[in-house]
Amino acid sequence: MDLPSPLAWLVDEGGASPGPERFLAELGRRLLADGLPISGGALTLSVPHPIIARRTWLWRAETGAVIEALAFAAAPQSEAGCEWLAGLGPVWEARIGPAGDNQALDSPLLGWAGVANGAGGSAFGPAETGLLREVARFSAAPLAALAAREARAALLEAYLGRRSAARVQAGALARGTGETIRAALLCADLRDFTALSEVTEPHVMITVLDAWFDRVAGAVHAFGGEVLKFIGDGVLAIFPVTATSSEGDATRGDREACEAALRAVAASRAGMAHLDQVRQAQGLAPLPFGAALHFGEILWGNIGAADRLDFTAIGSAVNLVSRLEGLCKPLGRSVLISGAVAANTATTLIPLGEHLLRGIAQPCAVFTLPED
Repeated sequence: MDLPSPLAWLVDEGGASPGPERFLAELGRRLLADGLPISGGALTLSVPHPIIARRTWLWRAETGAVIEALAFAAAPQSEAGCEWLAGLGPVWEARIGPAGDNQALDSPLLGWAGVANGAGGSAFGPAETGLLREVARFSAAPLAALAAREARAALLEAYLGRRSAARVQAGALARGTGETIRAALLCADLRDFTALSEVTEPHVMITVLDAWFDRVAGAVHAFGGEVLKFIGDGVLAIFPVTATSSEGDATRGDREACEAALRAVAASRAGMAHLDQVRQAQGLAPLPFGAALHFGEILWGNIGAADRLDFTAIGSAVNLVSRLEGLCKPLGRSVLISGAVAANTATTLIPLGEHLLRGIAQPCAVFTLPED
C-alpha cells in the first residue's frame, strides 16, 4: 500500500516516538516535506495527575522548536493550543479517537496552523484538509500508545517521585536490587502530632497534613531534591550528589547537595512560619516541627515482599538523620544539622556540641541555624 510519507510514518514508527514533543515535531516535519503549507502544530493530552490536568506541546515550523504549556486542574479550562495556533495562521484541529466516545473531551487534540495566502484566505483547501483528516485518523493508534506511556509516567512520579519512577519504568523491578548513592538527607515531622490528631476531626487532620507536606515537599522539589517517603506526619527526602568539578574537585557535588538541602530547610521554615500566621489568625494553634539534615551514603533500591515492592533508602546515614531529628524536641530546636553537612557548607552554623544518638555508636557533632 503506497501511503504519503506522514501516514506511512504514523503506521510504522509514530507509536515508538520517545515522547509527545518528538511525535509532534516529526509529524510536522513530514507534513512540511510533503508540501503542506503549515506554520505550526499543537498536541494536547490529558494526564492523570493531582495538579496538572492537560499538557500541550507547541511546535513552530520556522524553527522546529517545541515548547510545553501546562493546564492545571484548579484553573479554568483553556484551549492553549488553539489560541497559540491562531496567532500563526488559519487553524485546523481535531479530536483523536473513536467517534461518539464519551470521553471525547479527554481525547488527544491535534491541531495545525496554516500559512495564510495573499488574499487572506485559508491555506487548507480540500486536498490539504483531506490529508489532515487522514493524519488525524492514522494518529489514533500511536497517540493512544503515547498517551498511555505519559499517563503511566505521571502516575508513577506522583506516587514514587521522579527518580524512583524512572527506575521502575526502566524495568528495575527485581527485589534486592539497588545502588549506593551519596546524598544529603532531610528528615522532618510535626511535633505533638498524636495529641493534635486526638482532638481534630480526621478530614481536618488530612488538610493539616497536606498544608505541612506542601511546605516541606515544595521546598525539597524547588531545590532539586526528591521526597522518598511520607510516613504519617514525617517526610524523608534526599538531595543526591549529581555533579563533580571538571578540575577534579571531588567534593563539589557533596557541597552542592548539602547547600541545596540547607536552602530547602530554610524555605520550609519560612513556609511554615507563614502557615502558622494564617492559622493563628483563624484561632488555631501553630504547627511546630523538627527537621534534621545529614550527609552520607545510602543504599537506594527495591525492598519488600515477593509480591509487594517499594523503593526506599536504607543505611547508617538514614538511621542517623532519623535519630538526629528526634533530638530536636529535647534540645528545643526546630532544625538540627550533622557535622557531615557542616563540613560541606559555607553557611554559618551554631555548634551545639557532640551528642549520643540512640543506636548510633559514635557521638554526632550537632549544629543548628543562627536564627533557630
